[in-house]
Amino acid sequence: MPILSRENYWILETDHTAYALGVNARGLLVHAYWGARLPYAADYPTPPAADDYASFSGFGHLSPEEYPGYAGAKYTEPCLKTTFADGVRDAVLRFDGAEASAGANPALRIILRDVHYPLTIVLGYRVHERHDLIERWAEIRNDGDAPVMLERAWSALWHLPWGGQYRLTHLFGRWMEEWQIRRELLQPGVKVKESRRLTTSHNANPWFALDRGGADETQGEVWFGVLAWSGNWKLAAEVTDYGATRVGIGVNDWDFAWRLNAGETFTTPASVAGYTIGGFGAASRTLHDFARDRLPHGKTLHPVLYNSWEAVFFDVNEAAQMAVAERAAQMGVELFVMDDGWFHGRTIDNAGLGDWWPDEQKFPNGLTPLIERVNALGMDFGLWIEPEMVNPDSDLYRTHPDWVIHFPTRARTEMRNQLILNLGRTDVQDYLIARLDKLLAEHNIKFIKWDMNRNVSEPGWPDAPGDARELWVRYVQGVYRVWSTLAQRHPQVLWQSCSGGGGRVDYGMLQMVDQFWVSDNTEATARLGIQEGFSQLMPAITMESQVTHMGRPLMSLPFRFHVSMMGVLGISDDLRKWSEADLVTGAELIALYKEIRPIVQLGNQYRLLPAQGQGFTAVQYVSKDKAAGVLFVFRVHIPEPARLPPIYLQGLEPEARYAIDGFDAVRSGAAWMHLGLRFDLGNGESTVRRIRRVA
Repeated sequence: MPILSRENYWILETDHTAYALGVNARGLLVHAYWGARLPYAADYPTPPAADDYASFSGFGHLSPEEYPGYAGAKYTEPCLKTTFADGVRDAVLRFDGAEASAGANPALRIILRDVHYPLTIVLGYRVHERHDLIERWAEIRNDGDAPVMLERAWSALWHLPWGGQYRLTHLFGRWMEEWQIRRELLQPGVKVKESRRLTTSHNANPWFALDRGGADETQGEVWFGVLAWSGNWKLAAEVTDYGATRVGIGVNDWDFAWRLNAGETFTTPASVAGYTIGGFGAASRTLHDFARDRLPHGKTLHPVLYNSWEAVFFDVNEAAQMAVAERAAQMGVELFVMDDGWFHGRTIDNAGLGDWWPDEQKFPNGLTPLIERVNALGMDFGLWIEPEMVNPDSDLYRTHPDWVIHFPTRARTEMRNQLILNLGRTDVQDYLIARLDKLLAEHNIKFIKWDMNRNVSEPGWPDAPGDARELWVRYVQGVYRVWSTLAQRHPQVLWQSCSGGGGRVDYGMLQMVDQFWVSDNTEATARLGIQEGFSQLMPAITMESQVTHMGRPLMSLPFRFHVSMMGVLGISDDLRKWSEADLVTGAELIALYKEIRPIVQLGNQYRLLPAQGQGFTAVQYVSKDKAAGVLFVFRVHIPEPARLPPIYLQGLEPEARYAIDGFDAVRSGAAWMHLGLRFDLGNGESTVRRIRRVA
């Protein structure tokens, strides 16, 4: 049974882990256990109770509450902060019942109520047994007649086992330098990671991993999790004065308020978390499997694509598109994507956004003739859009200047000559659904690159139906509504999320999208580190990686291809300028990628040697049945003389026998994993080696 219960005590068990909680003697819902699954229900600890600590910290401060409200003598980070209509600004929550349900993903619902006001909080727990993950969220319901103001409503507070000093692994960066990994020891107090940009952001990501200093890629206890949300978020990793460590995560409370009217419910986004003894690599593979199962097309191989941006930029017309399309088809590309510059009034980046129909001068006969010619070459057709944006020089803005996010008394800051449409408004949502539905219904489009090229400013909503600060949540809900509606109506479309690179990558997007544009930085040596950081939480099938001009001529064409082959392979360069030799090389590498693609996109990933800050790195992929694998090895730059370290494979069947390209010996999986491989690569060289089980 995945959910075991006795009187006011619950154990949530996955295949290998367990999470326990219960009501203690003071009536508080508290955390009891999170770690390896134990043999018997009686093995799990009872809900802890706590006494007051001197006169400075009450029992609530010392108890590991599952969902603490701000109330009483508590001075740690709460999950819930409210203001009631009479001005009372706390929430005193007590347990009021629970119910469990069976099924594919068993769930537990625990009811908390305020002791005085008609406010109900339903805590949701879902068990993902096969994935060894627990999903949590909260539903906050106003059962009274007067409105309640929510000022913080987090998704979860994850408690770590008491004892030891924890190390937090997180991601940081900026545009062109996303996905940088940092590990730091948590100190007493609160470590905050957040976004205030309306999107997930290039600067941080709502993913975390915690260990007690002894974990590495292959071994050690790791507690890890994500927030499935695509807007402002906040993560607070706290070490209390009593030595407890916990991570609170949810919608950012900065500039946030939500007026919860009578009878209404506010549901938080979900947080998904897990535990492993297999180090950071096992934590990543757990999330990778979970993500693939959530993707609309997660079991289907994603195509090799060509993107026309770097070939023509805004000089878009049918003849130029066909010229590069013919060369792309010659190399074996399966999907041709026309980027920015195709729509009404778009000659440069200062006009046209919002007017999503083909430009009459560039495409006098519409897009159909181009699409048909691309299809005749054996390729599907894709298109770039940026629906959330509008240029002041557009028909849409001239008609609806009130549709953008703005403060009435402030100048409207234009970044990249554009403003942000307020997708919190249903009329804006309806316009985009109608316009883009028409575009997709009238054309044979199989791929959409959905871009977003700026962050918010002047976050105002003058005629908001509730508190204007609800914008931060209602905007994201609007994006979800538009995108999911289009995805449901056009299930044949493969969707890519792009936000100037990796500015909106999160588990909330996985309900609509299949792949992400990871970074605008496509220089191959930089991508090695960027892709390593991305792989901490997302699988290769979601990682679009393109071969471009960046890094030429320093890094060879094969090196650049090899880097991009570790995800969903793409090309974006002016193929009209490629030599015949380069076209042949590209065709050969695309053919190789198609052979190994099932292993890369659907298999297990192993980060054998780190990439960030290193001159020699290796990544391995192994099929789920362990019958085949592929090894990527890169030497960026190591001063001579240099002796490259051995590479120890992972994930093979120990007793099975494997052959590896370039090695005469056939050895057991155990031998390859323990003896290691050596490569003689020069600076700027790379190699790809297939691994085959032969017995």
